[in-house]
Amino acid sequence: MCGIAGFINSRFDDDAKRELTHKMLGKILHRGPEATNVYTDSIVALGHNRLKIIDLSDEANQPFEYDDVVLVFNGEIYNYIEIKEELRKMGFQFRTQGDSEVVCAAYKFWGEDCVKQFVGMWALALWDKTKKKLFCSRDRFGIKPFYYINFGEGFYFGSEYKAMKEVPVFKKELNLEQFNRGLQLSWAVYKDETYYTMLKSLLPGHNLVWQNRKLTTTKYWDVDFTQPLSKLSWDEKKEKFFSLFKDSVSLHSRSDVQNGTCLSGGLDSSSIASMYSTLFPESKIKSFSIYYENDVDERPFVYEVVKKYPNIQPFYFSPNEQQIQDSFHKVAYHSDVPLLGSSFISQYFLMQLAKSEGVTVALDGQGSDEYLGGYLHSFYRLIGQDLRAMKFKKAKHLLDAHVQMENYGKEKRNDILKKSIFCAFSNENRIYNMEYSPLNKFTKNDGVEDISFPNATGDKFNNFLYHLLMNSTLQTLLHYEDRNSMAFSLESRVPFLDHRLVEFAFTLLREDRINDKAETKYILREALKPILPKAIAERKDKKGFVTPGEVQWLNGPLKFLLDIDYDKFHWLQGDKLKEVVEQYKQGDASKAKFVWRLACADYWLRNFN
Repeated sequence: MCGIAGFINSRFDDDAKRELTHKMLGKILHRGPEATNVYTDSIVALGHNRLKIIDLSDEANQPFEYDDVVLVFNGEIYNYIEIKEELRKMGFQFRTQGDSEVVCAAYKFWGEDCVKQFVGMWALALWDKTKKKLFCSRDRFGIKPFYYINFGEGFYFGSEYKAMKEVPVFKKELNLEQFNRGLQLSWAVYKDETYYTMLKSLLPGHNLVWQNRKLTTTKYWDVDFTQPLSKLSWDEKKEKFFSLFKDSVSLHSRSDVQNGTCLSGGLDSSSIASMYSTLFPESKIKSFSIYYENDVDERPFVYEVVKKYPNIQPFYFSPNEQQIQDSFHKVAYHSDVPLLGSSFISQYFLMQLAKSEGVTVALDGQGSDEYLGGYLHSFYRLIGQDLRAMKFKKAKHLLDAHVQMENYGKEKRNDILKKSIFCAFSNENRIYNMEYSPLNKFTKNDGVEDISFPNATGDKFNNFLYHLLMNSTLQTLLHYEDRNSMAFSLESRVPFLDHRLVEFAFTLLREDRINDKAETKYILREALKPILPKAIAERKDKKGFVTPGEVQWLNGPLKFLLDIDYDKFHWLQGDKLKEVVEQYKQGDASKAKFVWRLACADYWLRNFN
């Protein structure tokens, strides 16, 4: 894992190119503190901070020169060994044991389509000396960040906002619409937009090429909804899911440094830990868990995993109020954007714990909820889909099963039914805009700009999951996953985001993911039942990575955040914002999450803009 930065600008001499690149790299040294190098050519500068994961020798340092191409690369190509063997058969020779050289050779052989061969996560920039072309790419799900500025004759790129702010042409003009989305929807990302108008993010699954002063972007991967539904039997589906997941965890475990795993006690992290332990029973692996005693404490479930797999060495940490207060500024600094939820502070402590125990690679469970139907608002779409199709009996059965599973009362049941009816006759954009609309009462103009995502498929459930995966929830989670792990020079890997696994999941029936008993992520539970602790496989409650933050912390160690400068939100009505905060201070916690986001946005504007 690493940090990359660079640019193309013919007006910079060699000294100026090196000076700017080193300034950009200096801001993201935490991403790769073990080696810093810069390459310059007539018009290009490429910089790299290295965190050594595979092939620890200096010969594998970057920028990596191979024949007539030069590469800077952040991420891992997990199947590099298999690709390397294939390229060897084609006559390619290799001098290192790492994946960077394989990326270069793959480009030489397949061209820009080389990324279609990769199983992994990446943000890369490759300078083709012969063609005077800069080829950039970002992995299919946007696990690794790639930001850029295209301004005048210059093109600049880097791994974080912090690096990009060193670019001379950078302007701190806020993207107010993105700020609004963060406040109301908790999205750190929207399409290619960032919190600054001139700073863009390369979209997941896209390549970017700069050549002859022209910039083009191309989508190289997407979920293919034209593929037919799987005709496998239920047992065959479980077997295939197990096989794909097993292969993913195996590939994600490749490294020349100490591996560890994040273990919350939930289904996803327990699945990864259980599979790792099954694959490598003789290998000791450290697990890391954050808890809050008498509040959010999942240790009983973690104990079940550790009891079943004695090769797991568990580590636990419970941040106290002083530690939360003392660390807040660092968490906010590394996040690059306002902290849109308190759980990201817990994640920061989780990564800190892993690094303190000598781990450099940590496996984490992001991604499963988004394409296997793990979120409970999936039920609004499923029930709504049945209502629209006039399958009233089926809709009622699922509604009743969901209410019983979650032990909801009559009022909550009616609320679910009402939302399901709305979903039945609304596309996903209308639903998102309904969720966005409460911010209108705070705006000074005509209101907030509409959310607009393309309709990926006519199936309401799959369309919902697709946007969770590619456009909304997951993109924000991956943003913080990257920043919190890299704050400690730690590589976080997410085995559920193997594209082969995702592609298979979208060929499944809805009942394979959420069955008629309202069991979510059903195929995951059933496929991994042979290796999961019974208590985990049968666990039905959905906790998420929750904390006591939005109420206890904001009224305790982080109370200073409530001293908000409302004038900084000049595009919103400060008096109405203040009214909500004052109600919160008087004990009304109904809008606690909004108050948290507002308070953290104010802190970000004061300290990092």
